[in-house]
Amino acid sequence: MVPLDSPVFSRRRALTSLAGTAVAGAALAAGARPALAADADGPALPEERAGGLPLVIHNNSGEFANRNVHLYIVGSRGDRQVRVTRRGTVEPVKVSDNKDNGFTDYAIPLDARGTTRIRLPHMSGRIYVSLGGRLKLKAVQDGAGRPALQHPAGWVKNDPNFPVLHDFVEFTHNESGMFCNTTMVDMFSVPLMIRLSGNRDQTTGTMRQGGRARIFRAMENTPGFGKLVVGERRVIAPSHGLDAGRFGKHYFDPYIDKVWQAYRQQPLHVRTVAGAFTGRVDNGKLTFHGPATVSFAKPSTRDVLFCDGALAAPNDGVTGPVAAILGAGFNRSTLLSHPKQPTTRAATFYKPEITNHYARAIHAQMGNGKAYGFAFDDVAEWASYIQDTQPQAMHLTLTPF
Repeated sequence: MVPLDSPVFSRRRALTSLAGTAVAGAALAAGARPALAADADGPALPEERAGGLPLVIHNNSGEFANRNVHLYIVGSRGDRQVRVTRRGTVEPVKVSDNKDNGFTDYAIPLDARGTTRIRLPHMSGRIYVSLGGRLKLKAVQDGAGRPALQHPAGWVKNDPNFPVLHDFVEFTHNESGMFCNTTMVDMFSVPLMIRLSGNRDQTTGTMRQGGRARIFRAMENTPGFGKLVVGERRVIAPSHGLDAGRFGKHYFDPYIDKVWQAYRQQPLHVRTVAGAFTGRVDNGKLTFHGPATVSFAKPSTRDVLFCDGALAAPNDGVTGPVAAILGAGFNRSTLLSHPKQPTTRAATFYKPEITNHYARAIHAQMGNGKAYGFAFDDVAEWASYIQDTQPQAMHLTLTPF
């Protein structure tokens, strides 16, 4: 994982930074073993208690007692991968932290009753919760020889954490404030809500009563999406489902073909923070002219679901914003019906038969309609993201199943 140092948190950067760790996790689970240097553990970090943001954990799951809930706060600070202790101190990830079973023990237990309070230091990362069992996180050596943490890959059947009920939220806490979100980009398992108090009181991730069960049922009853459901544990996102053989590799192809055909005949207008662009398909590429000229090759179903490949969004302020709007338009299936993008009204999303029904089902069960169902779900501000430049406290709630 690389640090998320931007004061404006971006889920897209989080996905990029965490993807390598997840892939490493899958490879290790499959049997690969990196060579670990004897001096792989770096020097200890100084303890940091002062200035930490109060983090309050509420277990309202109704399914699991506090003793069966485990918390993990892991991520990066600067160029070091770190974890938070029960005391609220930040410690470097060390290969020597692996115990006799081959995994670390970074779990933070909840207090026996009521809420649990921790101090959250300056860092970027994830807050994992596991229910009923502990996560198996392995400290390894990355390609640069530095200690790194192998994150769970709940969509990989032979990952050691596949049987464990778990989920996570993402955050960046730095001098500029707190920037955080719930996410279902990889999978959906545990309904989690974030409350952030500071300049104002904000919440995100609040699910409608019975929403978890309705998401599972919706996927089971939607043709092509049923194999994404893993018992009562989780629903895997169709992107990872595709790679795991649980979702059709060509699902979006007919819609992609129609988009490419439509914009050979008419222009596609895209408005971004950089200005207005007008595009047409020419010589097989969708080429936009405006503040700059940017082109996109015809994407695959995998590109659409991962918002990557032909739809990759570099942090350049020009191609990136156009790519994000295209990615959202494909996942929401609004590109054919709306030649002016981005569309902002949720009532227009997910209408065709070919659409990201996984994201549709999740958004339908959120109290405010906002969720991270795919990587570019922040287009038009429909993502479950909140921030505060003067945070006073963060609350993470396991809401009823």
